[in-house]
This record gives sequence, structure tokens and C-alpha cells, in this order.
Amino acid sequence: MLLNLFDALREEKLPVTLREWLDLLAALEADLAFADIEQFHALARAVLVKDERHFDRFDRAFGRFWDGVSTLPDEDFARIPEDWLRREFERRFSDEDKAKIEQLGGLEELMRRFRERLAEQKERHAGGNRWIGTGGTSPFGSGGFHPGGIRLGPRGGGRMAAKVWERREYRNLDGDAELSPRNFKTALRRLRRFAREGAQMELDLPATIAATAREGGLLDVKLRPERHNAVKVLLFLDIGGSMDDHVAACEALFGAAKSEFKRLQHFYFHNFIYDHVWSDNQRRSSSRLAVTELLRRYNPDYKVVFVGDAAMGPYEITHTGGSVEHWNEEPGAVWFGRIREHFRQLVWINPNPPAQWRYTASTQLVRELVEDRMYPLTPDGLNQAMRALM
Repeated sequence: MLLNLFDALREEKLPVTLREWLDLLAALEADLAFADIEQFHALARAVLVKDERHFDRFDRAFGRFWDGVSTLPDEDFARIPEDWLRREFERRFSDEDKAKIEQLGGLEELMRRFRERLAEQKERHAGGNRWIGTGGTSPFGSGGFHPGGIRLGPRGGGRMAAKVWERREYRNLDGDAELSPRNFKTALRRLRRFAREGAQMELDLPATIAATAREGGLLDVKLRPERHNAVKVLLFLDIGGSMDDHVAACEALFGAAKSEFKRLQHFYFHNFIYDHVWSDNQRRSSSRLAVTELLRRYNPDYKVVFVGDAAMGPYEITHTGGSVEHWNEEPGAVWFGRIREHFRQLVWINPNPPAQWRYTASTQLVRELVEDRMYPLTPDGLNQAMRALM
């Protein structure tokens, strides 16, 4: 039956390996979760899922798996080994509960009546006080209440809790889910690389321990430079026109980038890059920076990220005078080529879904210029882009 869960996880494209599956089976053998579906859900997720982005997919798969289990005929529960039920009694019942069981004649009598009831019952039952089923006050079943009974199937009745996997608390973490600042920060964090530079401001504990040992126990404190984020990022944002539809996503990306990268410089362009960019849309004419000056000012070790839908007339990329805002003496492709040659690592983030890219000629041109390093504006797409920049 558990193999159905493994199949459901693979259908959701979760990266679950045989090694992790064997770990789950070992955990079940060790009784880390027994006869409690919510405990089993928590255990399975902890063992099988290694990335929080996959929590929502796991919940969807687990929901399908448990729907199949919970619709099994009641008579199938007769196959539960009796020693399993006895272990559940011993582990969960308090002395008070066991005293209540004695009201029915003791555990042996309860087990005998349970077997008889299974043999007599021929169909599913709900409510009432005799048959095995859901609800009601029968001593056998699920979702009801009896002070000295046997619960079959998922926990219910007095607990009255929603299934944790149906709450879908992690849906916004999915790699293809709707974007949020948290998703952006998680993806951008992959690029962070720390280096030590500057004044000695931080205790170097391993070096202090080693030096103290060499001195025969006499404390010898060692310091090291404080860690700083050494990644330097140039962010170019397409603004206006068709990009107005993606303002919210770009704002979230910009906010996450400022939070994650201390050495971030950003500039704006419209449709495509030409001989200048600008850093403030409110003071566009006075905040211009020539691309030639940009190449002189910023070293090749900067990571360059373009954000734009790449949707425009192809001539805006390939022809002199192609810009819709001013006369450009050289085609945009020439200026982009200079940027690509100067900076060693460059990617393009496209807010449009990849399925739409092939329908726009300009998008295909941009993909060629960035040597196919164009990625969608999703958490998974950002993860891929960050890996390409490492």
C-alpha cells in the first residue's frame, strides 16, 4: 500500500530517491509513527522532502495517497494484526482509559467482540452505536466517541482537526508558484558568496583553540576579518510599455535583490539596451549613464542580470535607429555585445512564461544574444539563473 505513496510522489515530480524511501521504511520499523496518520504525514515529509519548495507538491501527493487508503472497504481493516492493536492500547491508553475498557469486560473481551462484529457486518455504516463505521458511539470505528473502544482508520471525533495536507500551508513555496518576496529571497540566496576582507573584527574560534593548545593552555586569541557578501551585481530593469503588466513582480524582485546583495547597482532601460541607461526614472534625463562609462566603471567580475519581457519589434535590436525613444547610431545588438564581452557572467530574466517565448521573434533574438541564458521569473527560474552566474 505504501508503494502508492511513492508513485504519487513521483507523479508530482518530487526528487525522491530509493535511499530516502528506505529511510522512511526504517523509521516506520522503529515505530517513529504508528497508527496515527498525522504523525505519518509529518515523518514522511521530514524524511522524503529535502527542499521546502516541494512541501506543497508533497501535500498534494499525500492527499491523493490517503484518499485511496481512506476509501478501502471496512472489512479490509480486519487484516490489521491483533498485536498491532494491542501495542496501540499499551502505548496510548492511560490507566483511566484502561479502567474504562474493563467496563466492557477487559481487552480480551473487547477484541473478541471486535472480531465478531467484523464477521457480522456486511456493508459500510455511519452513525449508531453498534456497527463498525464512522461517527456515532459504537466502540469500534472512526470519527465518533466511545470511552473504551477501538478506532479504525483516520483519527476523528474528539480531535476534530483538519487534515494537515489539505490546508496546503506551503503552496506559495512551490518552484512554479505565484511569486512572493520570500520566494525571491530564497532563490537569490543561492548566489551569495562570502569573503573575508578589511580589519580584524571577528573571533576566529578554530584558530584560537589551535593556538591555545600550542601554547600549553595559555589563551591565545586569534581574530579574522568580518565576513562580507562579496558578490557584486548589476541589475538592468526594462521599464514601461509591455513591462507595466509585470510591475509587481519586478518590484518584489528588486526588493529581494536589495535585501540579499549589499553590492547591488541597478539601472533602467526601455525595451532594449543602447548607448545609455539611467538610474532614476523620475530624473531620467539627469541620471543617465553612458554604457561606455558603465563598462569603464564596473569591473568584469560583476554579475549582470537583465530583467525584461524581450517583446518588441526585431528592428529595435538589429537596426540603426531602431530605438523607439531616440536615434541610436549603432544597433542595440552591438551595444549588448559590448556588455556581454566585458562581463564574464550574464543572464536574462523574462517575466513571460517560457511557452510564449517562441511566438515572439525578438525574444528568440535576445535568447541568441545571451547564449540561451534566459530564464523565467519564477523561483525555479531564478534558481537556474543563479546557478548560471556562479
